[in-house]
Amino acid sequence: MDIEVEMAFVVGKENPLGEPVTVENAHDHIFGMVTFNDWSARDIQRWEYVPLGPFLGKNFASTISAWVVTMEALEPFLTEGPTQTVEVLPYLQYKGKQNYDIQLEADLITEDGSVTTICKTNFKYMYWNMCQQLAHHTVNGCNLKVGDLCASGTISGPTEDSFGSMMELSWKGTKPIPLSNGQERKFLQNGDAINIRAYNETDGFRVGFGNCYGKILA
Repeated sequence: MDIEVEMAFVVGKENPLGEPVTVENAHDHIFGMVTFNDWSARDIQRWEYVPLGPFLGKNFASTISAWVVTMEALEPFLTEGPTQTVEVLPYLQYKGKQNYDIQLEADLITEDGSVTTICKTNFKYMYWNMCQQLAHHTVNGCNLKVGDLCASGTISGPTEDSFGSMMELSWKGTKPIPLSNGQERKFLQNGDAINIRAYNETDGFRVGFGNCYGKILA
């Protein structure tokens, strides 16, 4: 069992079937954001990945944070994203700042109450920003509905402690992750809990997303 540290955005405006959302007007369709944990069963995922692709290993559970933070509240945290080194297709090209400086931390909590922060990353590391993701999702005419939730994909940064899944953090199980109680983990065990926290902070004020908490039961 594994996690994927992600953000997700909530659709607040529909588009008619057959009419793609452009990168330029994608923001008009995004109401707000939540923290998102895409629970993943890596053994099942590995079995079905070729030729089926990941499905049963990823479709059984998701956890989101306590409330939706509106895009208006996040405007002060707009920032540059990674340089896209290969030229993208015209419908994915954008101008200006489209990434957000959102700090994320994932805690692993064992049954004895020990807490270890196993990941510290940032939403600004996303190679594809939300406007690009929404434009790509609808370029074939797919219609959005108000309340649709679109997850970002795993948010992994440039350093080893910023990888957004245990598969990456443990290098596919070859480098166990040390915990504060002396135990180690390659992947999650029964009784382990994960809490993902996300927040922005600047000029003396802070915007939080609430806890994104889930526990694995036997």
